Amino acid sequence: MNPTAWISLTTDYGLGDGFVAACHGVIARIAPAARVIDVTHLVPAADVRRGAAVLAQTVPHLPYGVHVAVVDPGVGTPRRGIALVTPGGLLVGPDNGLLPPAAAALGGVTAAVELTNPEWLAPEVSRTFHGRDVFAPVAARLALGAPPSDAGPPVDPSTLVTLPAPVARRDGDGWTVEVLTVDHFGNVQLAAGPDLLDALGDAPRVAGHPAVRGRTFGDAPAGALVFFVDSAGRPAVAVNGGRAADLLGVAPGDLVRLRPEQDG
Repeated sequence: MNPTAWISLTTDYGLGDGFVAACHGVIARIAPAARVIDVTHLVPAADVRRGAAVLAQTVPHLPYGVHVAVVDPGVGTPRRGIALVTPGGLLVGPDNGLLPPAAAALGGVTAAVELTNPEWLAPEVSRTFHGRDVFAPVAARLALGAPPSDAGPPVDPSTLVTLPAPVARRDGDGWTVEVLTVDHFGNVQLAAGPDLLDALGDAPRVAGHPAVRGRTFGDAPAGALVFFVDSAGRPAVAVNGGRAADLLGVAPGDLVRLRPEQDG
């Protein structure tokens, strides 16, 4: 990589404190020419699954660079800080399941290291702010072209922490599928493949509510549910002019029952 490399930041730090600015500042001190993309800092606090989903669905559309993600309820515990090498970029963050889905989206892990080299870290590492003191300085050095192997010892990729697979199963006369994410607009993304739409037909029932199969929000009447494939390639439910999450009363991690029209 070169001194004008890209760095992306994805965190649950929010926007009301100086946490994000501190990370930007550390990067700027070490790699002032690096360009930083803020993916989001509004991941729900400690919601590793949501952070992993946002990261994995975003990094394929970013330039090659170093992608830092910090949703880290285990900060200060023995959990490892890691850097992952993939064909599509580098990933830096905690070893808590946050990074592997994004690594898969970038072509898979080809090498991994644990972040232990004190010369790559802040002179004093806070027990509660590894984003500033560990992950930001590591990302900056990687953006300058330093080899990941200098950051610490190699890690066997098979030992990386991974998140449990979300629920998506055939269940009697329908399917039970986990809510993977709910976006800013209240659209409900489901943890299944796009072929679920074909299996459910043109007028499925979602959590007991009638829906229409469509390609976009306006394919349903105003206030009605539309079942479609979203921009990440996953089945999702929206309300034309409303919020599907509110209508269905669901949040990430909840299970949704889906049935074809003839079973309704």
